[in-house]
Amino acid sequence: MKIHEYQGKAVLASHGVPVPHGKVAYTVAEAVEAGKEMGFPVVVKAQIHAGGRGKAGGVKLAKTAEDCESIARGLLGATLRTHQTGPEGRVVRRLLIEQGVDLTGAREMYLAIVIDRVSGAPVFMASAEGGVDIEEVAASNPDAILKEVIDPAVGFQPFQARKLAFGLDLPVAAVPRAAAFMQMLYRAFEATDASLLEINPFLLMRDGNVLALDAKINFDDNALYRHPDLKELRDLDEEDPLEVEASKFSLNYIKLEGGNVGCMVNGAGLAMATMDIIKLAGGSPANFLDVGGGANAEQIRNAFRILLADPEVKAVLINIFGGILRCDVLAEGVIAAVRDLNVQIPVVIRMKGNNEERGKEMLRQSGLNFITADEMGAAAKKVVAAAGGGRPRPARPARTGAK
Repeated sequence: MKIHEYQGKAVLASHGVPVPHGKVAYTVAEAVEAGKEMGFPVVVKAQIHAGGRGKAGGVKLAKTAEDCESIARGLLGATLRTHQTGPEGRVVRRLLIEQGVDLTGAREMYLAIVIDRVSGAPVFMASAEGGVDIEEVAASNPDAILKEVIDPAVGFQPFQARKLAFGLDLPVAAVPRAAAFMQMLYRAFEATDASLLEINPFLLMRDGNVLALDAKINFDDNALYRHPDLKELRDLDEEDPLEVEASKFSLNYIKLEGGNVGCMVNGAGLAMATMDIIKLAGGSPANFLDVGGGANAEQIRNAFRILLADPEVKAVLINIFGGILRCDVLAEGVIAAVRDLNVQIPVVIRMKGNNEERGKEMLRQSGLNFITADEMGAAAKKVVAAAGGGRPRPARPARTGAK
């Protein structure tokens, strides 16, 4: 789950991390009032779930109340396009009005904590090149990124923080303060079950103080049950409406760009394999929808409804491994969904596992025009051909077990 910058800074501040004073504003009047309260100059920051806002014109300095009003009026309701939003951009619905910081003589650096899947542990990263896209640094000068792998059993150790601080070539007098700042970041990361915590830039001020000038935090969805307060920070306006709808029924739906084949699977690994084999067959997946291992007929019906809500979907491939989700339960849900929703696009089904034969028999006896296959490759070829036609195939008896 992603959150906005102002929310991330509030989370960090609650763990002792120094951040600039700021207030969120939803209207022009609120923005001006916040600026007057803090005293000008202030920085007006568009709040969307994407990086690169500064380059896109979403971060501006207001020296007066009139500046603040003009900037807020121009940003609120505008569509901001950055390298992370794609060409469609994101609509700005809220602003962060933040106290201006004198950057004279300050050093801008980069700090982040991420989960490294290779080592199976959090990794603390630091770079002396702050205020720029870390991806560019990684591509042009990977040696400029320092890394410390954190043993989850003992946590982020003081010597690791000092090692990173010295690696950033900080003045000796600034090392203790920077190291303490890093340790506070890790405590916030661990306490909130975060999957990403990024400070860019991390400032060392001329007077020796340190500050998180920007902040980005993502939380592990699977741990949100432990953090009801964090769950309340979710902004549904920043998410795809179909993904939001799917989450209401414990379905994992991800929209993809440019495809026309809807994918219904049970399990993330099977989803990835299904999308790969669709591409191999010359097609392109429009999404993947993971119904999980314990789905019931009602969830499958809702899954179908969500898949069909995407106008780009011209055919659906259902690829299910019958483990916890039995094949007959799948068949029951699919048959009910196709009848209730009056599905008018081709549906290709490949199922393997528990109660497979019972499920296939139910499909045959349904009288509906399902296209079936035993193997993933055959199923992919059939759904790609069906999607390419763009129309339902002529009515004919359902076939089960075709290769």
